Amino acid sequence: MKLYLFTILTYILTLALSYAENSKYHLFVLSGQSNMQGMNPNTGLMPEAKNLFKDSDVKYIKISKGGRPIRLWVNEWNSIAEKHNLKARIKTTEFYKPILTEYSKMIKDFGKPKSITFCWMQGERDAKENLSLAYEDALNQLIENLRRDLKRPDMSFVIGRISDHIKESHKSWTGVRNAQVKVSKDDSLGAWVDCDDLNNMTDKNGKARDDLHYTKKGYEMLGRRFARQAKLIIDGKNPSNNGRPN
Repeated sequence: MKLYLFTILTYILTLALSYAENSKYHLFVLSGQSNMQGMNPNTGLMPEAKNLFKDSDVKYIKISKGGRPIRLWVNEWNSIAEKHNLKARIKTTEFYKPILTEYSKMIKDFGKPKSITFCWMQGERDAKENLSLAYEDALNQLIENLRRDLKRPDMSFVIGRISDHIKESHKSWTGVRNAQVKVSKDDSLGAWVDCDDLNNMTDKNGKARDDLHYTKKGYEMLGRRFARQAKLIIDGKNPSNNGRPN
């Protein structure tokens, strides 16, 4: 009888452990301003990620809002701004704690993920406000804070570099673009995504223009590039150096 009960308990434990292992998943944390808000993860990122991570589930959380500067994610912004002699200040952040809240819900419902990839599509507002000098420090701080508060020092990240909507003559716009690439290349778990081909539109007169926002196909490709770069990092491979992974 004791042997029978032991066998049953062993079987149940094995099933539980097997379920826990199989329930593990890869998590994408999506955040940023309007071009992240405009990206539907279910038409680009998720199909691509599910194809790449065939043996695991894939989930995402998304916290985004159009027209918002990076300082609304970074508690340390005021000291960073002071360091760079910038006047912009904050009283509180608005979009950082919601990421932690949604992550806690995810953990409660599904357990800890196999991997976390932070996907960031933001920077246009900071470029237009001429805050590029502080952008590198602020973005590094945001990544550091997430790794600490999510308790995942192995968190990878993929940055969507703001597009060529404004040309190289705009010093702050170029500064943000350069900072985004630099942050990704300075971190062994970082990558960036090129968005210069995602915003190509034609106005009513048939004239080509590089819009601030992306086309429907552009948003889909943005998600696919996020997923492809993430998979390369998670597999211990080098991400695409030109931001356009195949």
